[in-house]
Amino acid sequence: MRIAMVASEANPYVKTGGLADVVYALSKEMVNTGETVSVFIPLYNQVRRKLQGASKIAEFTISMGWRREGANIYLENRDGISFFFVENRHYFERDNIYGYDDDGERFAFFSLAVVQAMQEIDIKPDIIHVHDWQPGMVPCLIKENHISFYKGTKFVISIHNPAFQGIIDKYSLGDLYNLPVYLYDSGMVRFGNVVSTLKAGIVYSDKITTVSPSHRGELLTAEGGMGLDKVLVYREYDFCGFLNGIDYDEFNPTSDEYIPAHFSSTNFITGKKKNKSALCKELGLKNEAAPLFSLVSRVTWQKGMTLVFAAVHEIVKRGGNVILLGSGEYDYEQEMNRLHSLYPDQVSVYIGYNNALAHKVYAASDFFMMPSLFEPCGLGQMIAQRYGALPIVRRVGGLRDSVINYDGKNVNISNGFGFDEFSDYEMIRTCNYALDVFYDHKEDFKKLVRNALNTDNSWSKSGEQYHGLYRDLANK
Repeated sequence: MRIAMVASEANPYVKTGGLADVVYALSKEMVNTGETVSVFIPLYNQVRRKLQGASKIAEFTISMGWRREGANIYLENRDGISFFFVENRHYFERDNIYGYDDDGERFAFFSLAVVQAMQEIDIKPDIIHVHDWQPGMVPCLIKENHISFYKGTKFVISIHNPAFQGIIDKYSLGDLYNLPVYLYDSGMVRFGNVVSTLKAGIVYSDKITTVSPSHRGELLTAEGGMGLDKVLVYREYDFCGFLNGIDYDEFNPTSDEYIPAHFSSTNFITGKKKNKSALCKELGLKNEAAPLFSLVSRVTWQKGMTLVFAAVHEIVKRGGNVILLGSGEYDYEQEMNRLHSLYPDQVSVYIGYNNALAHKVYAASDFFMMPSLFEPCGLGQMIAQRYGALPIVRRVGGLRDSVINYDGKNVNISNGFGFDEFSDYEMIRTCNYALDVFYDHKEDFKKLVRNALNTDNSWSKSGEQYHGLYRDLANK
């Protein structure tokens, strides 16, 4: 099969969150099964700095209403994947990936350019897999324009974060996508009184996936569907929930280039102790023997930051250390800095993202905090388990599917701690319980860490599920 992934970001070139990890890891998994995989992403500034000899293979002009914008396509092969980069300096040569007033226009151009690029370079995929709202209009563009080149191609859309829905006004259908307004009037792309490119992807794709079984169930409800529940219920039998995996090549405590001491489930006690000691020295945390709690995350309302902040005071009071690594909303960043100034010997803060430091944090931590308000899948808790850091999560979405809560009786199967109610009280209670296990039940704690290290969060199972989905579609 020929599979084309279309996304706004992908490792190893550009990443703001788990989407980039999934596109890359799933593509590698499909290559390992013998399939031919292409990935299409914009050529941002961040991408340009990481190219290793990409060659220009196509040049053409895209019409968007009254606009005429040039597109250059570059190709670079890496890890058996053909990466195609869409260049337009006006839209993509900027400091950031997202967050601009014209994001709707930028990704309309990207979607139109991808549809044209596959024809220009004569790549006809059996499967086009679009990810989230940014390329969500690709199936609609191909089907509504009856492009004969794509006859027989099937479409899959993955919902990674339903909070972002690609909202544009109805007149943008013609102004940006050269599509008739009757698609809005008919309800095909209408979302309330606007257009959602994510809804369009759901309507026009042959199959819809999301990133965990529990999140699939949540999206089918009015409470958890974020307005998408009605269209997803209508497509329920074409809607699958496959739990993501993590890249075991990138996250491997036995060979990780970033950590001072390698370890596995057979020697983790000494290995993690060495990593904790080294990181405490590096970050100025005074008591190296103290239980270490960490957070590596986007610092946003979704991630339950208020619950984390409430727990920090209790953790510090009970002798623990805390590392907070991430960036996002200004008020939360300020609170992180305030906590560091209150407890300089026990709380370390890094505003931003530092990949090497993140690996060190995972390898050194005893506990990893992830009390999300909602979490379609989450990768942080899986990476933490891979490095023997026990996740403390709110049991929602993929966190429910990947973390088995320790209740004092199930030590042989548990690999973390969880709670249900989104409240400071429940977060603090769960952190206190984790501390009780660390301090007073050391053999149970070691067993839980070993369970986490032995948890299979690889792409093998979910890769098989995606491969089966693609194969079934291609054979129809």
